[in-house]
Amino acid sequence: MSAIFLFTLIGSCARRNVTRVEHDKVIDLSGKWNETDARLAAESLIQQVLTGGWLSNFMTNQQRKPVVIVGLIRNHSHEHLDPEIFTKDIEKAFIKDGRVRLVQANEKRDELRAERADQQNFSSEESMKKFGRELGADFMLQGTIKSIVDALGREQTTYWQIDLELAHLETNEMVWIGDYKGKKYILN
Repeated sequence: MSAIFLFTLIGSCARRNVTRVEHDKVIDLSGKWNETDARLAAESLIQQVLTGGWLSNFMTNQQRKPVVIVGLIRNHSHEHLDPEIFTKDIEKAFIKDGRVRLVQANEKRDELRAERADQQNFSSEESMKKFGRELGADFMLQGTIKSIVDALGREQTTYWQIDLELAHLETNEMVWIGDYKGKKYILN
């Protein structure tokens, strides 16, 4: 009985050591998708989409900035991961770059519409925002995340591929396709 008490006492006195690190420092603990993978994917995809010919073609032909909406990025990988971690970086890059206009999608757009509806009843006429003035998107960005796991004994590789597509909303023409591929080797 005293051995159990001693073990519990020692375990409860154990201290956890936490160290702050730079947000971009690479630390792979489990071999699973992590913040480094999301950052690398975002950096690669941002560079690809902003240097794709679709952007200069549109600006030359239409004499204005294209309007983009980010649609669904479906996760078909073996892991639970949130695509918004890297798609938010892509959206920020569009805005920061200044050559692409971005409109809200999904639930956030619905929240904006609900607020506009409330304003029709509760705001002064001069400050009320009117319906029918939303900026229509020219293009929608969509994609998938897939993974392949290969394991034998104590060794494992995990491969991720993110495919993004930009389609013209009126014609459904795909004007850009980009991808990010990452792979990890894990020895257990």
